[in-house]
Amino acid sequence: MKSAVIGAGMLGLDLAERLNASPVLSCELVASRQSSASALRRAAQLGCSVSTEGITAVVHAGVDVVFDASSAEAHPAHWAALASADVLLVDLTPSSGGSMLTPTVNAVRAESDRHLSLVSCGGQAVLPVLDAITSTSERVEDVEVVTTVASASIGPATRDNLDEYLATTEYAVKRLTGAMRAKVLATISPALPAPAFRAQITTCAYGIQPAELAQAVEAAATAVRQYAPGYEVRALSVAEDLVRVTVTVTARGGRLPSYAGNVEIINAAAVTLAERYARSREVGCRG
Repeated sequence: MKSAVIGAGMLGLDLAERLNASPVLSCELVASRQSSASALRRAAQLGCSVSTEGITAVVHAGVDVVFDASSAEAHPAHWAALASADVLLVDLTPSSGGSMLTPTVNAVRAESDRHLSLVSCGGQAVLPVLDAITSTSERVEDVEVVTTVASASIGPATRDNLDEYLATTEYAVKRLTGAMRAKVLATISPALPAPAFRAQITTCAYGIQPAELAQAVEAAATAVRQYAPGYEVRALSVAEDLVRVTVTVTARGGRLPSYAGNVEIINAAAVTLAERYARSREVGCRG
């Protein structure tokens, strides 16, 4: 299936490279209104057509899948422009529009829903673990998530979208776990050498059996590593009803620096879901 990417920052360029490496997707167009000329030149070097006309160029591109790597503020207009078209829109901004998906939790919805939300990079890192905690406990009451990301791995749009990042990730955590209270915090680290992307989860979960939880969390991590090989559970502890888990994500493929695990996990998840959509449509056409 032919794809287009909106946005030519680190996120968009890495997406274009992943799409061209996919067996069922290709990147036909990278479009943006605010990208630098050098960013669009890099996209062209990957074999993609480029445009500074943004969503206008995408609407006329005749593609099957659109990946929005722009901003939360711009995304609603992009969906409005594409809502009547027969395309899949994959939202990598924290706009909270569309169906919130994580490949290891509810990927099947990618086969039928046309507007997919990847929540946030933090959401993609913690939701698989929180799903494991929820499935092995009687109930979850409180969740706190603290993410740490290297300053060099985020661009201006991500910084501008920080409030949306926190709110959308909190909402996704509550929906998945059923917790009444969820708090998400984010640290942008200027440290050198740049730290790997990290997410720390603290939750009050009742009825936990430590051995069963450890097995479920490791199974979740193994599943995530099928598309994000640098995903690791670094620590897991249970003290009565208090569960603490730390995960890190290291970028291991493409042109990304190793510390850009935040980009790796959300882009890998987005392509994985789009590939599932493409394969389901192929089966439908054959049927």
